[in-house]
Amino acid sequence: MKFVALVSGGKDSCFNILHCLANGHELICLANLYPPPSGSDEIDSFMYQTVGYDALKYYAECIGKPLYSQMIRGTAENKELEYARTSNDEIEDLYSLLTNVLKEHPDVEAVSVGAILSNYQRTRVEDVCNRLGLTSLSYLWQRDQAELMSEMCQSGLDAILIKVAAIGLSDNNLGMTLQQAFPVLSSLNSRFGVHICGEGGEFETLVLDAPFFRCGKLVITEQKVLRHTNDDVWYMKLKVEVEKKVPPLPEKQDWSKYLHEPSLLTEEFQEIEDSVNSVDSVDSVSPVDSLGVLGSWKTNTSHIGNKIYICNLSSYKPSVSDQITDIFTQLKGHLDQYNVSFSNIQSVDIFLSDMKDFAQINGIYKSYFTKPLPPARCCVETNLPTKVKALVSLKVLPELTFKEGLHVQSRSYWAPSNIGPYSQTIIDRNEGIAHLSGQIPLIPKTMQLCTTPVKLSATLALQHLDRVKNVVNYPKSLLLVAYITDECWLQTIVQVHNAYTTNDKFIIVQVTDLPKGAPVEWSGLSYKDPEPDLDEESDTEIKDPQKSVTVFFTDSLEELSTTDKNSHYTIYCKPADLMTDLGNLSYEFCPVCKVYRGDQSEFKYGIVKEEGVM
Repeated sequence: MKFVALVSGGKDSCFNILHCLANGHELICLANLYPPPSGSDEIDSFMYQTVGYDALKYYAECIGKPLYSQMIRGTAENKELEYARTSNDEIEDLYSLLTNVLKEHPDVEAVSVGAILSNYQRTRVEDVCNRLGLTSLSYLWQRDQAELMSEMCQSGLDAILIKVAAIGLSDNNLGMTLQQAFPVLSSLNSRFGVHICGEGGEFETLVLDAPFFRCGKLVITEQKVLRHTNDDVWYMKLKVEVEKKVPPLPEKQDWSKYLHEPSLLTEEFQEIEDSVNSVDSVDSVSPVDSLGVLGSWKTNTSHIGNKIYICNLSSYKPSVSDQITDIFTQLKGHLDQYNVSFSNIQSVDIFLSDMKDFAQINGIYKSYFTKPLPPARCCVETNLPTKVKALVSLKVLPELTFKEGLHVQSRSYWAPSNIGPYSQTIIDRNEGIAHLSGQIPLIPKTMQLCTTPVKLSATLALQHLDRVKNVVNYPKSLLLVAYITDECWLQTIVQVHNAYTTNDKFIIVQVTDLPKGAPVEWSGLSYKDPEPDLDEESDTEIKDPQKSVTVFFTDSLEELSTTDKNSHYTIYCKPADLMTDLGNLSYEFCPVCKVYRGDQSEFKYGIVKEEGVM
């Protein structure tokens, strides 16, 4: 893609440009926001590095690409982690800047941003990108900081510390190169927890030269050390000039030689893949049972514990768009009944009769989820009655105060970006459980599908799920559901699961197709250990998420108690096998072709029972 690079002059924004180039993207121009005249080089921006901004005007000459600059007029009006458009906020200055860039370069498709750990920064750039139809490229996202700093030091990046604001750092550290500062920062990290890459605001840098500085480099001609309003914060005021490179460096190079790209699998998941027996993949999907007798599901809603379940919504309208519109009209009525909105929805399961309808369905779907943190989602193709194009079930959080989540839309090495109306996970803090969206084996940096070898793609998709739950600190597996499109994957999926976790709350189901034609998709639930109540006199029982979810397999539904009003059931089975009258039981019907337990035994029904948490 052709991209504009957001530059602050710091190491992160410049190092991310190098990664963008190494991944085949084309740098078109640079963009920068600078502080208003105030008598100070440093303003208290929640978003932008402003110290050393005077040097940025020379970057166009050094790199040989135009630079578009604009003054910061707004402030941090919206301090929420998930950003929504806010008047007079400094993020609207970024929107205005990139809008002007697109007027001059309408072929620009992406934006380079150097976020490492900052969700605050990432979500704001992604919001602007979404509004402008751009893709965020964030290859430093979630990288290990010690590993990343080591790579920067070896990359040919010439950067110095121009601001320090952390315990153990003083004006004596100003002017240090990254190579000189690395051991100091590593020591401070082990002693005081200082972020090695400065992600906690411990320091800021200025890049004087980089491999893609084709035409020149910055040379410092004057420098002055200043103390900020806080006695522990020091920064440098610099004067620089450009030293030309004659002749200029070639515009096209093998940029990968300057980088150490992270391995596709982490060491942990490489060990999992290595432990799995090889299975030859097949080119065609194995036959599955025909629909047979139609199931007898019914739409049902219930409020159990702290969760609202709205399940089995379908329609018999004539067209796909009519059916989805009708389903969401029904859904709106149910949400109104419980006095909640679309923002309260935690997760959505969508079963389609034909994956070719997905684009049309998604176009309507996304119009209902326009605010930050849309629901987690799992979408598969499976057997449905002839005239039914979609079956939809949802879980809803009555209290938005307990809702948290993760919606990463930037392209990186970390995990696939969700460029769409669904989050990687939505958490109910009151329940203590994270609902994880389905993950398929996409290669994150390219968003291309990995299908072979079988054990690699099965392991990669599970690594994506694992990374999501670890980022949000809900690292323990509570439930795993693996969707496969061919039985030849069954043995591999079981082996990968067993190498990953000893948790036996595990269901494997076969369906007819998955997003992008993927052969496997992992989804599920995760949790973290309950935090103990520090009040010794408190008699409140600590909630244990493990006890709220049960998985079992059966060949008959007769053992289900249709009078159980305190539990919700998710039932995976063939449509023809859902013939029993389930009375007023709260249940979601998941139509699939086959159901397997973790020992590869096939059953008619795989059932997840969720007990209400008050």
